[in-house]
Amino acid sequence: MKNKLEIKWLPKPETHNYPAALSYLRLIYNETASKKLVSELRKAPVVNFKAKDIFRASALSLLGISNYHVKKDRIKIKKGIELSPLLLVRDSLRGKVIIADGYHRLCAVYSFNEDSIIPCKIV
Repeated sequence: MKNKLEIKWLPKPETHNYPAALSYLRLIYNETASKKLVSELRKAPVVNFKAKDIFRASALSLLGISNYHVKKDRIKIKKGIELSPLLLVRDSLRGKVIIADGYHRLCAVYSFNEDSIIPCKIV
């Protein structure tokens, strides 16, 4: 049975999450489109989704708890340190959600409870 710790969240993404999202999005979209998406993410409200639903919508594989960044986030969770909400982009053309920032946090949270509610910004 998985542990069901209370996972704490910051009320909004940290400032450094946006440049990280831009860096990732630039691999998928051109510079102009990537900057526009990040600008929209900055303005978007925080909404909630279950961890398992984000994984399904993204079609990504779950990283194991041996992954360095997942380990770091698991330690934060165990210590009660607040995590930053995820930054998500709907890619209607591919029918998927892109995790622009927060993939490792998502994997860490999922390792405790796949039904965890995760705050996100999504455009």
